[in-house]
Amino acid sequence: MTQPIPVPLQKLHGKVAIVTGAASGIGAVTARHFADHGALAVVIADVQDSKGRQVAASIGSHRCTYVHCDVTNEDQVKSLVEFTVKHYGSLDVMYSNAGITSTSAQTVLELDLSGYDRVMAVNARGMAACVKHAAGAMVEKGVKGSIVCTASFVADCGTESLTDYTMSKHAVLGLVRSASVQLAPRGVRVNCVSPGMVATPLMCDILKISAEELRETMAAVYLGRDEPLTEKHVADAVVFLACEDSAFVTGHNLVVDGGLGTKSIAVLKQ
Repeated sequence: MTQPIPVPLQKLHGKVAIVTGAASGIGAVTARHFADHGALAVVIADVQDSKGRQVAASIGSHRCTYVHCDVTNEDQVKSLVEFTVKHYGSLDVMYSNAGITSTSAQTVLELDLSGYDRVMAVNARGMAACVKHAAGAMVEKGVKGSIVCTASFVADCGTESLTDYTMSKHAVLGLVRSASVQLAPRGVRVNCVSPGMVATPLMCDILKISAEELRETMAAVYLGRDEPLTEKHVADAVVFLACEDSAFVTGHNLVVDGGLGTKSIAVLKQ
């Protein structure tokens, strides 16, 4: 169990935040981290209702609410943002994290376009819907808010497979760079975080290995440390981008991969 963060060090004190894809993995850990950093309210959204409610309950019903939201449905995204503003008065932070992976290797020569459409609908279109409606709420209320999107270390390179997933994460960079330019005059910052290989359910599904196997494989890769990259390392980066410590940072892709993106490693091959 982590130690409570002293009030003077809480970076999101009094803020209202949304975290999508928060029923597990990086989203769940970041939602808890937001609460630990003094967020007034954290609204977590996902399509995994049972897991999402469990995460909300573990954070506390007095400061955390679960809302079912399929980010491919723009009306549901709009309702998520409207619910948050109505119940908590404003929206200060949107962490658009929901994402899925490919269901097959998805090499160019064997690209399943129906699978491609599904990945792009969640990872690119869904991300755009979250940025659109969060930014709209912030602009309407005059909130100088922060929007953070989850990209990936593959967003700056090519991959042996997972073409659709890789394309979707490149699209996130384009979204962040365009939105940051357009929203800067309104005082709304837009950034993204690009994690390396964290042993989340999503990454384990991509690589078809267990979380323990992935941790063991990657432990020595990250800067020669004895520990692998964890959800907490990514959550720390998201909190930085969400809070006033990064008040003059926008349009930035914060890569949290321990140098993995500079390496050519066989584990990416399927």
